[in-house]
Amino acid sequence: MAVLALLAGKVRPFARGEGSAIAKTVLAGRVRIGTLGIAGDEQADPIHHGGRDKALHHYPRDHYARWRQALPDQPLLDAAGAFGENISTTGLTESDVCIGDRFRLGTALIEVSQARQPCWKQGERLQSAKVPRTIVREGLSGWYYRVLEEGEGEAGDSLTLIDRPLPDWSARRVFDLLVGGRHDQDPGALPALAAMEPLFPGWRQWAQMLIDRR
Repeated sequence: MAVLALLAGKVRPFARGEGSAIAKTVLAGRVRIGTLGIAGDEQADPIHHGGRDKALHHYPRDHYARWRQALPDQPLLDAAGAFGENISTTGLTESDVCIGDRFRLGTALIEVSQARQPCWKQGERLQSAKVPRTIVREGLSGWYYRVLEEGEGEAGDSLTLIDRPLPDWSARRVFDLLVGGRHDQDPGALPALAAMEPLFPGWRQWAQMLIDRR
């Protein structure tokens, strides 16, 4: 499928005395995609955002229709970037991509590492405290990639699936198990998550913690 937009943003004052780079703008022309993401993109909170395992944030434009129903007067939903994403597409959602999926984006090779865990900044940006709860309830999370091979890309490039080693582990399933708290309904899944090499290490540790609490 074609990439609708690639986006990046700078850290700016945001809310609650914190900064954020959630306000990203659409990039024109070819951009460099390195191990830490798109050249020029920044993160204010490197503990929870960015880094090698969360270098690129992909949010489906497919979800925007649902958000317009919930937030009909929100102008940010008129264009890509409302959720601070780096990649915007249609035709691909959390139910369609799996942990460990490898995609060719332009000349870069990227790998799905985890679904995105919602935070208050998304609600603040969209002026609705209900946004994070809605994301959890409906699985409208988006997901992250790590960059395995650096390269270049631009809007209009194809996002092409190269490999799918874990076809049973969609980003939506893993999100629901961990963030959505549904691991009690599928207790056998936790050991698999704890041992899942492509999964973000923090989420592997989370799965192990839930096992240890039993």
